[in-house]
Order: sequence, then structure tokens, then C-alpha cells
Amino acid sequence: MLLAEPPIEQVDGTLFFTDGSLAWAGRYLHEQAHPDHTHSFVEIAIVVAGSGVHRSPAGPRPLTAGDVVLLRPGAWHGYGDCSGLVVYNCCFSVDLLRRELGWTRDDPLLGHLLWTGPYAHNRRGILVARLNDAEMSVCSGHLDALGRLRERPMAGYRADIIGHLTLFLASLARAAGQPPSPRAHPAVTQAMTLLEADPAHPWTLTELAAELHLAPGYLVRLFKTTTGLPPMAYLSQHRLESAATLLVRSREPITQIARAVGWPDQNHFARRFRAHYGLSASEYRARFSNASA
Repeated sequence: MLLAEPPIEQVDGTLFFTDGSLAWAGRYLHEQAHPDHTHSFVEIAIVVAGSGVHRSPAGPRPLTAGDVVLLRPGAWHGYGDCSGLVVYNCCFSVDLLRRELGWTRDDPLLGHLLWTGPYAHNRRGILVARLNDAEMSVCSGHLDALGRLRERPMAGYRADIIGHLTLFLASLARAAGQPPSPRAHPAVTQAMTLLEADPAHPWTLTELAAELHLAPGYLVRLFKTTTGLPPMAYLSQHRLESAATLLVRSREPITQIARAVGWPDQNHFARRFRAHYGLSASEYRARFSNASA
């Protein structure tokens, strides 16, 4: 597959990577408002010129050159009041994040950038940062290199794509200004993997701690030190992200989706979803759903 054009399709307000795509980088000029949308991949937007307003579940946020917005899959957003707004976008698949970049969970800076920071402190899957001129130059250089790979066949340049993306993410993580956390305890990454592998399971803290041969209180302290969240709160964030994806990629009843992600109580699911995304599950589906994805 060639990456000559953005490997992204949009249907009914939802952006999807086309089959086989790993990552992509490119600049966009927004001269008018860009409609609200959601997506099935991780997106990082760096403002390189102009100004605008970023809309998201976290509320409106003014944008100027140097601002960075990272969005986990399912987090909806859009742009308004654009005045020559130039955004350097970098997008990469969840499969890539969980497979080739799975090791980033164990890195204090990258773990915060990609896995825990967007969820800590009620950020709703969105992390913001700001780059100075020197940091912008470094990050743009890595994105330029990634962008040039659009002309290359993925079969022969997969490692190059992953390498340039990793260099960009490492530079961005250092520039984000988050104080380094202690290296993640192996039990924390094991717990994250267990929870993500089976979100529909009726997990309890006691059961999770027993799986890891730890005392529940000790597991909570380890998890919060690394992620800023207790284990069950992290599970809730993962369930919400999974539910958002299912809402726009399937026509399953909302009650069935709630059960599939681990919330058989429909009222509880409805409250959690609205609190996280600012929309009810039915509103989210109606606004962003894509029947053909």
C-alpha cells in the first residue's frame, strides 16, 4: 500500500483509517470552521500558524501556534473561529499503539502521553501541551520525515514509519512538561493488560489484586503513582473508549454495547457516557455514526 494520500476516510462525521494503514502525517489549512467529528485512531494536532478555537467534550479552548492537542480514539472534536489555522496532524492506529508501541506503557513520559495522561484529572481522552520554537522545530522535523514516507510502499518501509513516529512521540513527550513519574511497576502494566483484554468481565479490585498476587491497597497505590488513577477508574475510561468505538462502528443496540464493555446497568452506563463525552450514547451515535465502517 502506498501512503501517497491521507489514508483516512470520513463518513457521517467519523474518520477511519483505511485498511492496512499504520500512521500518517500532514499539514492542513483551516480557513473556516471544521465540523465536529470523532475517529477510530489516535490523533495529535500541532498548531504551526494562525489561530482558532478547539471544540471538544472538555469545552472550547483557544489555539495559537505551539499548541498541541492529543486525542484518544472516540474523543470528538472540531475547530471554529479559524484565522489561517495551520495544523500539523499525526494519526496512528490503535493496533499499532497496542502492538508495536505497547512497550510505551512502561516508559514514564510516553506512558503519560499516550496511555494515562489523556484520562487523568477528568481530561476525557484529551491531553493538551505547548511547544516552544525549538521543540516545534524538532517535532516538525520528525513529522516531515514521516510525511515523506507517504510515497513509499509500506511493505518495505514499515520499520521506518514506526521509527519516525517513535522519535516524534519521544520528542513530544519530553516537551510536554510532565514531571517524570517513577518507572511503572510490572504489576501496573500487567493490570492494564488484563483489564483491557476483557473489559466485559465484572472486575473487582479484590479479584484484580489476587490475579497479580498483591494486596488491593498496595495495587491501588502502585497504580495511582504511575497513572494518576486507581485501577477501576482506568477500567472505566477504557470501557468508555470501547463503547464509543462500538457505537459508531456497529448497529448493535446501546444496551448490548453497554453489556459488551462491562456495564449491564443501562442507567449507570448512560450516566458515565454522558459525563465523559458530554453527549448521551444515542446522541453520540446519531452525530457520528458510520454504518459502512
